[in-house]
Amino acid sequence: MFQLNIGGKAEADADKVYDLVVVGAGAAGLTAAIYASRDGWETLVLEKEASGGLAATTHLIENYPGFPEGIDGSELMERFAKQAKRFGAKLIEFEEVTSLSKNADGIFEIATQEGNTYKGRTVILATGSQPKHLGIPGEEEFANKGVSYCATCDGPLYKDQDVVVIGCGNSGLQEAQILLEYAKSVTFVEFLPYSIAEKVLQDRVMNHPKVKCYFSHMAVEIKGDEFVESVVIKDRETGELKEIPAKGVFIYVGYQPYTEFVKGFVELDERGYIITDEKMHTNVEGVYAAGDVRSGNLAQVAVAVGDGAKAAIAVREYLQEHGK
Repeated sequence: MFQLNIGGKAEADADKVYDLVVVGAGAAGLTAAIYASRDGWETLVLEKEASGGLAATTHLIENYPGFPEGIDGSELMERFAKQAKRFGAKLIEFEEVTSLSKNADGIFEIATQEGNTYKGRTVILATGSQPKHLGIPGEEEFANKGVSYCATCDGPLYKDQDVVVIGCGNSGLQEAQILLEYAKSVTFVEFLPYSIAEKVLQDRVMNHPKVKCYFSHMAVEIKGDEFVESVVIKDRETGELKEIPAKGVFIYVGYQPYTEFVKGFVELDERGYIITDEKMHTNVEGVYAAGDVRSGNLAQVAVAVGDGAKAAIAVREYLQEHGK
């Protein structure tokens, strides 16, 4: 992911109250920042990592309108960020929000792991989601030692090596495209008896000469010494175990929302996603949610952009109604 030059860590001004604080600088959060700052609202965006979110880790985005040849995800997100900054939004990276509350004056207080507290009249939660872990032996032990959740980030490390991709959905196949540029072979392991990925991805990836697929299989262990050396998989129909030699394991088995810090403050669904209405309102007046963190949302950049725009317009209406 790209990193914006923001001049290092910022310290919170205890008296500063922003019109809007956006938590999360992915497609939804940056879009909201573009709309709100262009409207003239003082806008702060907080991001716990580098700006861009999951979209910035995608090697090639082909279904975002306006780019007929596709565009690198990090480049697209960098354009979003530059546009938000052009209209005056302030972006702070590597500042992880740990709590959200509302004080007696009706102002939202956003505390971060770095010890800062930011204040806002409104808040948009656009924290997105993060890759799920398998929870099998070896996964945590070999994290960053062969286990990865981002082929765009780590794919080049496995030039002429055998790798395993766990998960044959859109994410697994999309990320495998970059692995195929470097790896000697790519072996897919899929829990289901078929792939649920888009047909265009299946046609492009599944028939590649470097690819082998194990459907109706599950990974049960990742083995190695200092680094990954193999993956043990299990046939779900017969129970037979098979050990696949591999130097890298890329895991794409779904996502979970980043909402731990708002549990008990806004309403969440049974999976931990934020519940909103069609205008992005949460159950807390003045707090909105947008993008992948929202209940029932599709994990698509175009959808996140729409959510961000809707949330920013809802913020405008709220601030106007409340005399700002």
